Amino acid sequence: MVGGHRCDEAIAGTARRVGALLAKAGATVVCGGLGGAMEAVCAGAKEAGGLTVGILPGEDKRAANPYVDIPLASGLGYTRNTLVVGCADIVIALPGEYGTLSEIAFALNGKKPVIGLGSWNIEGMRQVDTPEEAILLVKKLVRKNKTDR
Repeated sequence: MVGGHRCDEAIAGTARRVGALLAKAGATVVCGGLGGAMEAVCAGAKEAGGLTVGILPGEDKRAANPYVDIPLASGLGYTRNTLVVGCADIVIALPGEYGTLSEIAFALNGKKPVIGLGSWNIEGMRQVDTPEEAILLVKKLVRKNKTDR
């Protein structure tokens, strides 16, 4: 999941719900590992018994939010955005700024499905209105990917 390092309560609630639903679906949550939407998605996943991975921009693993199970200190700054989406099978994009936009671009350029949930609306993304719709689409895309192999 990608999204802003700062967010309001509504976006945090959406991110938390996405995290919980991903965990319940058996997915591992991969994100940038810091605050805002990233912390909220990890919190939701942890509350639902899921596994979380945070790919951090700096060199200090202790910078990860408290809900990250596996902190990976990249030391790459914003360049780590390529790793966040590179590790993902499917990207769910919540509202964010240019860092989120770069992650969306990297994912689309890498031919990865991107699901927009109140985020940037860019050609090639699939837009949904709720976390539940996002997870249904994730499940559909995973099934399609398995049959295409």
